[in-house]
Amino acid sequence: MRSRILTGPLVGFACLLVLLGVLAAATGLDVAGWATGIASGAGLATLVARAMTHHRRDGLGPADRVTLARAILACGVAALTADSFGGHAPVAILVAISTVALILDGVDGKVARRTGTASAFGARFDMEVDSFLVLVLSVYVAAHTRDWWVLAIGAARYVFVAASWALPWLRGSLPPRYWAKVVAAIQGITLTVAVAGILPEAVTTVVLLIALGLLAESFGRHTWGLWRQAGSPPGTRATVTSALAVLLVWTALLVPDHTGDLSPAAFLRIPLEGLVFVVLVCVLPSRLARVLALIGGLLAGVLMIMRLLDRGFYFAFDRPFHPVYDAAYAGSALDLLGDSIGRIGALAVFIGAGVLCLALLALLPLSAVRVTRLVARHRRPAIRIVAVLAAISIVPALTGIGPKPVRQLASSSAARLATQVRDDLRDQREFVRALEQDPFRDTPGNDLLTGLRGKDVLLVFVESYGRTALDSPVVTSALEAGDRRLQQAGFSSRSGFLTSPTFGGISWLAHSTLQSGLWVDNQARYDHLVTLDRLTLTDAFGHAGWRTVADVPSNDKDWSVAKTYYHYDMVYDRRNVGYAGPSFSFASMPDQYTLAALQRLELDKPNRAPVMAEVDLVSSHTPWAPLPRLVDWNRVGDGSIFDPMPVEGDSPEDVWRQPDRVKAAYAQSIAYSLDALTSFVQQLHDRNLVLVVLGDHQPASIVSGNGASHDVPVSIIAADPAVTDRVADWGWRNGLRPDTGAPIWPMDAFRDRFLTTYGR
Repeated sequence: MRSRILTGPLVGFACLLVLLGVLAAATGLDVAGWATGIASGAGLATLVARAMTHHRRDGLGPADRVTLARAILACGVAALTADSFGGHAPVAILVAISTVALILDGVDGKVARRTGTASAFGARFDMEVDSFLVLVLSVYVAAHTRDWWVLAIGAARYVFVAASWALPWLRGSLPPRYWAKVVAAIQGITLTVAVAGILPEAVTTVVLLIALGLLAESFGRHTWGLWRQAGSPPGTRATVTSALAVLLVWTALLVPDHTGDLSPAAFLRIPLEGLVFVVLVCVLPSRLARVLALIGGLLAGVLMIMRLLDRGFYFAFDRPFHPVYDAAYAGSALDLLGDSIGRIGALAVFIGAGVLCLALLALLPLSAVRVTRLVARHRRPAIRIVAVLAAISIVPALTGIGPKPVRQLASSSAARLATQVRDDLRDQREFVRALEQDPFRDTPGNDLLTGLRGKDVLLVFVESYGRTALDSPVVTSALEAGDRRLQQAGFSSRSGFLTSPTFGGISWLAHSTLQSGLWVDNQARYDHLVTLDRLTLTDAFGHAGWRTVADVPSNDKDWSVAKTYYHYDMVYDRRNVGYAGPSFSFASMPDQYTLAALQRLELDKPNRAPVMAEVDLVSSHTPWAPLPRLVDWNRVGDGSIFDPMPVEGDSPEDVWRQPDRVKAAYAQSIAYSLDALTSFVQQLHDRNLVLVVLGDHQPASIVSGNGASHDVPVSIIAADPAVTDRVADWGWRNGLRPDTGAPIWPMDAFRDRFLTTYGR
């Protein structure tokens, strides 16, 4: 009888070898493919033989042979999937084999019913082959799309089996449900379609999400039926609660701080703090262990909040959250969010975030105490688990096997909080020492900026004008049109790059860095700097005889440091430029009006001193919609001509539904600001005008992408050749568009170079 049992599995294994040979001839199957196929076939033969012995079967029936054929094809798919990791995958062949296997899934059941050979063995065999094929297909899709959540479709069956080891009531049986078979078929079909790539990426993602939702519903209903059938088994609720507690603590210790690192692999790391915690619980008295759990849970809650804040800061500013000084940005964040989604929506987001923080600070200590009790009741198994996990955390790091997050030795995320606080405090001390050095502190006003005497100088910050913008055809066209306008007006320009201390926002850090010649990359540095008497570019112009002006249209209240630190003679904002038109999201007025008002209030005045003005152009500030249009400069008036434009443009809500639309809106806003600026120069007819035009920072990661540089374009524009000739040795390119190989200076280097070049 034993030989008869082995006949079917061995024949199946032999057929698999033939299939692998055919695939090798057709696709060049490599070692990984052969090894995976043979291992799958050997496992298949072994498990089928054991199942036949368990069910007292001495051979395979007609329907079982069809299922065996499907199993052989699934092993072939597994071989091709493993082969695809080493190079180009023969997608057409893989899809064809998978399709045949799916079609045969509807055949074996009919054969069993017609031949009267339906059995529990056949039903189980059929289900396991389905599960294996779905698992293999999900691995292929996840690996080749980087959508690792798709693995949940393939792993669902095996997670359920693993859970049944701890919860015996899950091993029960329920009457067959036709809907469950439909859902199982949908998984295979959906994954095969995803492998084929015949649908648009967005549609494929939606279809896969629907399939995952149906699978969750099917398993949920099955689990609920088993629960009711078992009559709510005693201890089950406690087991589920303990499992959720472990899961919450594990997640708090491992949640990535960067959106780009979010994947299932990130949660496969071993939290070093968690292992140390378990060991301490095992050796400490119970009361002391509970105190440790409360403190540790609270710290885990703080850590998780920090990681969530890190994710937000990486998205917006391409850097982690700094606990020492970033809390000061809460008010600015609320105002910015209000401009994007409305004040009520912004308050709702902030309230929701606050509730989430409170929930984490409450649930994590309770979860830690729950884990402590669990460990205390099972000390010996807990120590064994710690030893195994410690070994597992070392192997990927030493061998280099597995995704990058897994290859990290062990997660020690909690140490990041203390390290960040320490580094922030040390950073502030280093900044204080740097303040003591200023080569221009004692330079007389007569020796400052002699190369610009008699010129009106505009220091123009174009909001969010970063290096990323140069990749857009829309911005490229605007720069080319700007060059033509400047040439027609008799102006020339040279351009290079500066590295901004900020990214995605917090513009005042860039402004103060350029003006002071110090690297001001956080709020603590800024707050300290503006209390001192550090020479700024504005001060230098003021000492040399210029009238100094700030034009900040985004402000609607007094800006204290304008007088106390920058020492401007005049400050213009939303309230005193006579604007009667509409706002455009964050921008209280169009850039064209900002420039026209500066001309009317300062540059057109007769018998005046030369003007130095810092001008902040904010039409390109997020959310980049709606945008105004340029009008004839003679018709700008009080700005009421712009009244119909906001409703004619796109709304922020519509734009921010799709990343591609966000990028397009950003590029259009930069193009508008550049068009407004060069058009302004052309119509002003002031050959004594000099402009320094630069971006304050790159746009947020949704536009720039992860890991983008902090570089921003900078240009010097003048009609007098003597002005641009002075910077000939800077290596900057002629025109408004910097060359890709142009020098890149840190923004804090600009003040000293500028004062040196144009000084005595």
